Amino acid sequence: MDLAVDKQATMVPPLPLTESEKNAIIGGVLLSMLLAALDQTIVAPAMPTIAHALGHAQYLPWIVTGYLLTATAVAPLYGKISDVHGRRPTVYAAILIFLAGSLVSAMAPNMLVLIIGRAIQGAGGGGLFALAQTVIGDLVPPRERARYSAWIAGTWAVASIAGPLLGGGFAEHLHWSLIFWINLPLGFLAMAIINKPLKKLPIAAKHHRIDGLGALLLVVATALLLLALNWGGSTYPWLSSEILGLLACSAMFWGAFALRLLKAAEPLISLEVLGNPIVLTGTLSMFLLQAANIGLAVYLPVYLQSVIGLSVGESGIAMLGLMLGTVAGATFSGRAMPHFVHYKRIAMAGVTFAIACLGVLSLVAGHASLLVVEILTTCIGLGSGTTFPVAAVSVQNAVDQRHLGVATGVLTFLRSLGSALGVAMLGAVALGYGLPLASEGARTTSAVADAAAFAMIFLAAAVTLVLALVALGLMPEKPLRGHAETAPVLAE
Repeated sequence: MDLAVDKQATMVPPLPLTESEKNAIIGGVLLSMLLAALDQTIVAPAMPTIAHALGHAQYLPWIVTGYLLTATAVAPLYGKISDVHGRRPTVYAAILIFLAGSLVSAMAPNMLVLIIGRAIQGAGGGGLFALAQTVIGDLVPPRERARYSAWIAGTWAVASIAGPLLGGGFAEHLHWSLIFWINLPLGFLAMAIINKPLKKLPIAAKHHRIDGLGALLLVVATALLLLALNWGGSTYPWLSSEILGLLACSAMFWGAFALRLLKAAEPLISLEVLGNPIVLTGTLSMFLLQAANIGLAVYLPVYLQSVIGLSVGESGIAMLGLMLGTVAGATFSGRAMPHFVHYKRIAMAGVTFAIACLGVLSLVAGHASLLVVEILTTCIGLGSGTTFPVAAVSVQNAVDQRHLGVATGVLTFLRSLGSALGVAMLGAVALGYGLPLASEGARTTSAVADAAAFAMIFLAAAVTLVLALVALGLMPEKPLRGHAETAPVLAE
């Protein structure tokens, strides 16, 4: 199932890009990435309205799960395809697939068609996550690239805040289908912005193969694992035959994929990339960081409602501290990286600070005021946010340009997988303490039991960040390629 793609040994050098063209490309790919990120958050507030309109409310979780499954599974595949065929056609394909899924979802006459549309959306959205960072990697050298990571973090923050607001507003005051219709004009706008300048990006000039069998094994293995993580502890008990069977089948397919990597003439993910210690430790740190961050972002609003006593709307506003802190941390880290030889110490100091704040939050969970919680969560975001530019730029800086798409795809894949693992892991802690998270904002009969459960959730997130800190400590540092206005300094 290898699909051969031949490239000419020599190519006409690409025309240089002007600063305005670079900014246009970055703006366009970030807009497309914003669309994909929004569709992870915009649906949740509208789900009751969708259930009332289409029926079959028992299948509502699949509106989210279907998107997550395909978006996560295809990320490494897009990286490889873009390395073979070039960024422009691959970005266009991802946007068009995403828009096709949006169209199917908007016109869905029943729940089944909506779920299919969401899965198609994810198949495009997963590519947009990886390709945005890959294209930025093509445009600027690593030493200058770190500052753009703050833009990516900001894009995620905007999606986290604007998604629920737009979804709830459309469903309550207009029509739920506008959640999907709005993607069409914005998607075509992004394509128009990047159309001409993206033509100037080169295609790798060598013979490439896309390993179709490896791609299939990866998608199936990932889908089975994500199903187990989504269903475990909620739909089925963790030790049920259904969950254990999914995990066993996933492990079998992961084993087959690993064997395929060793045997394929040109594997889907290069062994040169996988064997790079910077890629291994950098992606692992991002995986663990995202597990802690997303798990915290999911359960923090429930804590604010059940222990602090906020309403659903108030808890959403209170989440701004965590989101804005993350953006501020990423901005600081991205701007500071080029000026330090030992740049990973920026992230290590930030994660250490976030661990300390999570530890304090777990200790005061039962009696903290809203002000204290806001200060602590803002500091947690500030500390953990420093890792995003360091991990992403370190991984991209560690590989050759011809492997940039694959390395970025692996990073995006593990980041998404970490999100699913974090929700499942902290959910298992919550269920172990009998926390009724099924109905958001529900009050339990024992506030002390609530506080104890959330204290353990915060402590589990802190332990996960400790593991991310260890991975960062093990990550080798390679001097950043490119130039900077000032020489880097030693951060002893």
